[in-house]
Formats: sequence, C-alpha cells, structure tokens
Amino acid sequence: MSVAVVQRPAAIEPSLTVTPAPSTPKYAPRPVPSSWAATALSRERALVMLASPPFVLDRRDAQYRRVAGVRLLLDWLAAQPGTSWQERWLASGADADAVNWRLVPAAWLCQQGKDSLWRREALAGALPVIVAADLIRPTLGWLVGGGGARGGLLARNLQVCRDPRGFADLAKHCVADPRVSRVIAGQIRYLAAQILAAKGGGLAQITVGDVLELFDAEDEIQLNTQGSRRVFYRVLRELAILDASAPPTLRALRTSAAPTPEQLIDRYRLRCRPIRDLLVDYLRERQPALDHTSLNSLANFLGKLFWADIERHHPEISSLHLPPEVAQAWKTRLRTITKTTTTASGEVVEHTVERINYRECLTPVRAFYLDLAHWSVEDPARWVPWVAPCPIGEEEINRKKAHRRRKARIDARTRERLPVLPTLARNLDQRRNSAHALLEAARSTPSEKPVSFPGAGVTRCKVDPRTSAERVWVEDPTTGKRRDLTREEDHAFWAWAIVEVLRATGIRVEELTELSHYSLVQYRLPDTGELVPLLQIAPSKTDAERLLVVSPGLADVLATIISRVRDRSGAVPLVSAYDTREHTWSPPAPFLFQRSIAGENQAIPIGAIGKLLTRALTQCGPRDHTGQPLHYTPHDFRRMFITDAILNGLPPHIAQVIAGHRDINITMGYKAVYPEETIQAHLAFLARRRGLRPSEEYRTPTDDEWEQFLGHWQRRKVSVGTCARAMGTGCVHEHACVRCSLLWPEPAQRDRLVEIRDNLHARITEAEREGWLGEIEGLQISLAGAEDKLTQIDQRPTTINLGMPAAPPHT
Repeated sequence: MSVAVVQRPAAIEPSLTVTPAPSTPKYAPRPVPSSWAATALSRERALVMLASPPFVLDRRDAQYRRVAGVRLLLDWLAAQPGTSWQERWLASGADADAVNWRLVPAAWLCQQGKDSLWRREALAGALPVIVAADLIRPTLGWLVGGGGARGGLLARNLQVCRDPRGFADLAKHCVADPRVSRVIAGQIRYLAAQILAAKGGGLAQITVGDVLELFDAEDEIQLNTQGSRRVFYRVLRELAILDASAPPTLRALRTSAAPTPEQLIDRYRLRCRPIRDLLVDYLRERQPALDHTSLNSLANFLGKLFWADIERHHPEISSLHLPPEVAQAWKTRLRTITKTTTTASGEVVEHTVERINYRECLTPVRAFYLDLAHWSVEDPARWVPWVAPCPIGEEEINRKKAHRRRKARIDARTRERLPVLPTLARNLDQRRNSAHALLEAARSTPSEKPVSFPGAGVTRCKVDPRTSAERVWVEDPTTGKRRDLTREEDHAFWAWAIVEVLRATGIRVEELTELSHYSLVQYRLPDTGELVPLLQIAPSKTDAERLLVVSPGLADVLATIISRVRDRSGAVPLVSAYDTREHTWSPPAPFLFQRSIAGENQAIPIGAIGKLLTRALTQCGPRDHTGQPLHYTPHDFRRMFITDAILNGLPPHIAQVIAGHRDINITMGYKAVYPEETIQAHLAFLARRRGLRPSEEYRTPTDDEWEQFLGHWQRRKVSVGTCARAMGTGCVHEHACVRCSLLWPEPAQRDRLVEIRDNLHARITEAEREGWLGEIEGLQISLAGAEDKLTQIDQRPTTINLGMPAAPPHT
C-alpha cells in the first residue's frame, strides 16, 4: 500500500527534538586543564628532562635517534603560536586529523629544507616520548582515531616513564586471571595508556568518567572493542582503581534508566505538539498504578498504533474528536499487520496477515477516552478541553469470541508439540553430547591437523599463542568456513538445560532466569526422616513463592548446571541480572543460568533464552506437517507440563498450586483437550446415566424384539440406497425416497438415479406443455432430490483395492 506524502499545516508542526537521557554527572570525566607544570617548560629544560632517566635508552644508536627526533619535534612545535607546548600542539592542526597528522610536521620539514625519510620517522617516533613526559596531552578522539597507531610504543613509554609500578600491577593481575588472554591484556594496557596520555597522571588517577569518555570516543568512529572493554573495566575495578561505588560490571554502568513518559512518547515523533503533551500527561497520571512494562505497552498503543497512525494518514487532524470515516479507516488498518519473510531462495516477501490482538489494541484507546471524560469531572480546567466522543463502542472490545479462538489455537499448538516433546529432548541431549565430544577431540588435536571425530571432517585451526586457549576453532576444508566449537558447545548445553528444566517444572521463563543456588532447599519428613529435595521458585507474576519437588531427573540436570558454572574455588559466581522490562538490576546472586562472555560472568537474559531455543530447534528439532522446524516458545513448555500432568491424573487444584496460579480456571485454560479424553469422558457420562435410569430399560431383549430389530435394518433397503430413519419411526415422506434427506444413495444404483432424473425432466416438460401446473412444483422438488443424491455419489472418494499383503520370501 502506497502512502501519499502530505504537507502538514504549520499550526500543528511541533518544535520537538528527541534527546537521549542525560549521562549521570556522578561519573563525569576529568577535565583537561589549560596549562600544567610540564607543558609550561622551556625548550632547554624540556631537552634536559628528556635526555635524563627514565627517558634514556640503553642502546646508543637508539638514544641518538630519540634525541634527534625530540629536537625536531620541539622545534616544529616552537614554530607554532602559543605559550605552552599544549597550546602549540593544538594550534598546529595535527590533533584535528588523526590519520594524516604526520603530513603537518612533514610540510614544516620541507619549508626548513630538512625533509628526509629519516627525519620524518624520527620526529613521529619522538611524539610518544613527549606524551609520556606530559608535555602535550592529545585528545582522546585523536588517540583512538589512529593518531596513536604506534600503540605499543606509546604504552611502553608511558609504562617506563610515567607509571612503572601501576603498569606492573596491571600486567601481574592480567597474568593471574585465566580469563584474560595475552591479546586482551595488550589491549587493556593500550586502553589505559590512552587515558593517561589524554588526561595525565598515573593509573591510580583513572576515574569511571575517563573510561566512559574513552568508550564514547571509540563509539564515534565505530571502533569495535566490546570484548576488551568489559575486561578493562572489570580489571580496573578489581585493582581498586575505580570508585568502590561504581557498578560491578560495565554493562550495569552503561545501562540506561527506565524511560520517562516523555521519552516513551517521543519515540514515535508525533508532530501535533498538543496531542503529544496530552499523551505524556496521561501516561504520567497512570504511571503510579502501572509497572514499567505496562506503561511501555500503553505508550505503544496510544502513541504508535493510535495517534501516529492517525497523523500518517490524516495529517490535518489535531483533535481527539475523530470523524466517523477517519475512525473506521484507522480500525480497518489496525486489523492487519505486514510481515516480512525470507524464502528458501533468499527472496524477501512481504505479506499482510490479520492482527491476532486486534481487540486488545482497541481497549487502551477506549480507556483513554473514558478516563479523560471521568477526570474532567474532578479537574475540569485540565481535562475538559480534551473530552471527545469515543470512536470505539463497547461491543467492539467484547473479547469472548476472541478468547475462544485463542484457546482453540493454543490447544492445537499444545496438541501438536506435546507428543514430540520426548523426541525433542532426546535430540537436544544428543546434540549436547556430540558438541562436547567434538570440542574435546579438537582440543587434543594439534594445529592444522584433521580432527579425529566421526563425521566431523574439520581441521584444527592454527593456534595463536597470544590468544586464549579456551577458544577452539576448526575449519571445514570443503567450504573454507571456520567454526567456533567452544561457542557451539556452550549453546548446545544451555539449550538442553533450558528445555529440561522447563519441561520438568513448568515454571515461567522469568522464573527460570531467577533460579539460583539458593533455590535448592531440602525438607525432612517428620515421620520417616527422609530428605526431600525442593526447588524454591522466587515470586514473579503472582508475587507468591512456591516449592516444587525435585525429581531424580531434574536433580541430575541441576547438578550438571551447577558443576558447569562453578569457578575454581567451587562456588557459583555472584552475578547481577538485568530486567529488560523494568530496567532494574538485581542484587548479586549465584544464578544457575549464567555464562562467561569475554571473560565476564553474566546472567542469561530472557531474550537470549528464546534465541538459544530457536537456534537449537532449527538444527535438531522436530518438523511440522510442512517440513519446517517446529517452533517452541518457553511458555509452550508450561502449557505442555500442565496438560500432561492433568491428563496423567494430577488433580487440577494441585496443578494450580504447582503452576502458581491464583485461579483454577487459569490452570484449566492451560490444559489442552485431547480426542481420547473426550471419548473417555463421554463413556463415563453414559455409565453414570445408566446407573441413574430404571434398570428395566437395560434388560436383555426377547427373541421377538431382536428379530424385529434385525428386520428393521433389512426392511430399510430401497431401490436406490438405504433408509437411515431410526427404528420404530415411520416414513415422513410417504416413501418418496428421492426427496428424503435420510436416504443413503448406493453408488451401484447411479444409473437408476440418472434414469429417474431424466424421467423427471420429461415429466416436467410434459406438465408445462399440457398446463398441469399443479404437478410442476412437486416434480421440481423430486428433481432437486435426485440431483442431490447424484452429487453425493459423485463426491464420494474412489475406493482403491490395495490387495492382500504378502509375506517376504525366506532367505
């Protein structure tokens, strides 16, 4: 559907700009002063300092080259305007172009008649020396943009000349940490050197604001150093360099707070400023009674699905009083959504489908209009100008039929997935074991040698001694693609663990992420003294704790998870989990579902759980009737758990307690109805009804009654088929069988029916010719009945004789 672009009236154009949340002033970076002692030194004193320890090199030729380069560099800077070396450096313009800064002093060398490759290299090599001496402080943008391309030289000079003890402690800590490879350790040293070069001082003076400013400078040029960033922040915090009040991880530090109502609405860039302000006021009024997830959902309904759509198609409207045709057009658009899919050939196809939660989208808009009308009574000056007729009637939000359709759709989904759940669990277990065996085989294989594993056909990649030994890479010789077996094994394990815990407990996915080592408790039976292992589920949706009995299979799964996440001391690491919906961090806890990413233990978020399931099911999951992977969501396992438990005899009220539902009707809504269960329930109903009715109605029939019963079935045979009327009932059509709906036509009598139909056509023609109008209506009814019986015969499936199966000959 094409959308015409219409120029909006200037009266409703807003002066609105979307601004990000301000950074926390608590972590502001250190300012760079305009002058300090070293940068104000004279040329002579600077040369004396740079020719003295610790700036002196052991090799005489290297020292001669350094002194010559320092002299050239100071002469070039002295030719620039300014009273300090820092002012001259900034005035030269070299700091503005990190990539081509060497061209600036090279041009000066040409003007002085001293241009040569040796002098150019000596001058550029002297820059890290005067930076280490704190004569100049390049900006972070210049350093991360390539000006400090000789990063090893810069870090070595700062380590030797500026803070030897600090860099030694940093290197010692990195060596002692097995999660820090040699490559990451080198990157950490260079990140610290960049901060010292730009801010001055030693490692002990680095602040959280300095670290954030460095990362922001890297983000501006899209420099990807995410792996080393996390480790750099963690190492600085473990060395007590950063403030103790700083968050324990970089992810926690850079996570923004929950958006305000203004930010929630401004995401949709509404152009009508009065309506935008009204929606913000409405959200602010509703905010105390809603959690952030509900508030975010309400902003999406009102800001995006309602008013942003109205503005897109009717830009002239600036009032809530919508014309009927505008409201109807909006509701028509709301009924459908556009989905994008990728075919097997890689073609991207867009198609329109019906919006399942259509009425759920109407309800918040109707509540918005009704709330304004209600609040106008309490505060007329504030809300009366916005009161308008609601464009949504009460009957439009009636969701009874939608609920029935949703129940039928979910039941069908459960019935399709529950029978293949054991197959899914078995496939995931095999995938986990295979991935682990392949990883161990590759780990014991020398570099550039084929991995001895059945069906692998891969070669171990060359191992770089500078990288972490934890990562194992292999290459497929036929395709040339590389595979990270460590990552594959990690994903296979957690997909297996997620499915096993979900299908054994039926807990919600947010409850799964909150399982910790503290969740495993035990209870001693008072009469026998037997210890019963229990799993404590933290309050989530219903704010009520509950305990689940741990089966032997679940105990084995939990023990395997604990053994995997334990550190070298045998304890489960304490990590903080981030709630993406409420934008809050939990206190550090020994969460069971955690893994190491870039040397940092992180709790597995809900979004990652869905991705792990999807990736695993695509590779080894069961297929549906179309051959596509059968998709499971974490909540599918909860429905299957409740359905399977009740079908196996668990009382519904016990299932309600296990599932943590407040209402038993919710529990029964999760339970899918199976055809076998319906048949058994019907038979049980018949048995109960027979027990209540008089016994003489179920006596053994006499011989005469039995003969009469058999005679009924014999006497219902007619020329063109069989009469299906009940026993003891008379013929309501006075034996005009062609007209009767109870006649089952016999396919072998089709020719007779054709003859009857042709005869009826002839009789109708004769009646019309002779004027026998009284017979035409009856003949036409008989003709319609004959044609209907012929249609029934023609629509029956053709019977195919498959023959008798024959036993194979003995070999």
